[in-house]
Amino acid sequence: MTLQYKWEELADIKDELATRDWFMGTSGNLAIKVQYDPIEFLVTASGKDKKKRTSEDFLLVDVDGKAVESTHLTPSAETLLHCAIYKKTNAGCSLHVHTVHNNVISELYGDQGLVSFQGIELIKAFGMWEEDAILSIPIIPNHAHIPKLAEEFASYISADKGAILIRNHGITVWGKDGFEAKKLLEACEFLFQYQLALHQINLK
Repeated sequence: MTLQYKWEELADIKDELATRDWFMGTSGNLAIKVQYDPIEFLVTASGKDKKKRTSEDFLLVDVDGKAVESTHLTPSAETLLHCAIYKKTNAGCSLHVHTVHNNVISELYGDQGLVSFQGIELIKAFGMWEEDAILSIPIIPNHAHIPKLAEEFASYISADKGAILIRNHGITVWGKDGFEAKKLLEACEFLFQYQLALHQINLK
């Protein structure tokens, strides 16, 4: 597939997530693999208003997060997280968003190091169809030093699709393509909202 095709695919995902207000304060970043050998991927440029669609929304970087061509654009601060995913898996798309729901969940369950879900329909988005299946999403510390954050993040990557929460920061999901990655992100956000609603009921 051409670079332009991948650009449009990622831009469409960005537009859809923007309508959900998942990019508050220019936060969040998205990436989509353009080629496998050598690995190159499009990633959101830093500091852009993701509610707008422009020709400078993304730039092409290599597997180490360096711009492939000369550009005045700067890759998103968390580009190294996407690099870790593409180095360790065959994933084709990865999405990172900061929402109130995923931040609160990461704080509530951060000391446990994970949050788990069982018996909820939306875990099927992860291919978990067994009646007693349990989806566990790791929660890692929010290291300010991005290389250190990326190193710990990488240690939890073990499959071609998955999700990792960074405590009081956001969630990163990845899948074989843009459709799967967005599906996983939507499922996670549903599960977090469900869990928080349940938590509030139990407090009453």
